[in-house]
Amino acid sequence: MRRDEMSDLMAFLAVAEERSFTRAAARLGTSQSAVSAVVRRLEERLDVRLLTRTTRAVSPTEAGIRLVDTLRPAFDGIEAQLAALDDMRSKPSGTIRITASRAPARQIVMPVVSRLMAAHPDVRIEIAVDSRFVDIAKEGFDAGIRLGESLDRDMIGVRISPDMQMVVAGSPDYFRDHPIPDTPQDLAGHSCINLRLPTLGGLYAWEFEKDGRPLNVRVDGQFTSSDPDLVVQAALAGRGLACLPSDHLDPHVRAGRLVRVLADWCPPFAGYYLYYPSRRQVTSAFRLLIDALRWRD
Repeated sequence: MRRDEMSDLMAFLAVAEERSFTRAAARLGTSQSAVSAVVRRLEERLDVRLLTRTTRAVSPTEAGIRLVDTLRPAFDGIEAQLAALDDMRSKPSGTIRITASRAPARQIVMPVVSRLMAAHPDVRIEIAVDSRFVDIAKEGFDAGIRLGESLDRDMIGVRISPDMQMVVAGSPDYFRDHPIPDTPQDLAGHSCINLRLPTLGGLYAWEFEKDGRPLNVRVDGQFTSSDPDLVVQAALAGRGLACLPSDHLDPHVRAGRLVRVLADWCPPFAGYYLYYPSRRQVTSAFRLLIDALRWRD
């Protein structure tokens, strides 16, 4: 690839991520007209429209989205390798602030950052445990942890866990007195443990899917909590069926403390991602964290 072709792709990526020729030009240190001409030249060379332009907004077309999804990881990889060379001359240091919900903070992030801090004494880590969808830039965080399906398009996401599933499970004691449900509709005859959503305040509707058909079920039971750990405790105590992401319930299912049901109604979904703003200057310490957390099959 020629140097001018690489520059054209970088200009397009800047416009697509900024959703603005003006902001892209500022990011690239050039003029708006120059960026517009470069993107137009790229579209002509590829013979496909990459951006939809209106008087108020700029957004990538379907072809543009596919190109962004290809270019961003490629450029991130190049930047990572260049930063790795720089890291050979510098000592990682500084504070990294992360926001995450309790399960990934305990199970994924903490073991990794513990090893990272032991290897790099000048690196400081702060983890704020919060179930809300936090505006990391506004609240002063370097990164957050969120399920892949919830990521904003203007964030860079780094996969840090395998795919997950929703798990419906109850204790062996519970199933001694209640039949195994064969379909989500059977839940109407069961005591189910409701989870109250901390951000919206409503009750979580249990989500199922089979043969491409989604189904949401409102359940009822004696116990409700906004804390997934308390939902797990109630299920272990035989108070009813729980429905939570697999990272909460799988350890208890494997140990025989809970019995999983309706597995064929719970397809996999994208697991946890570390996310951060696309315009963030990545320090050597933060790059170490990204590399340490990155999920490898």
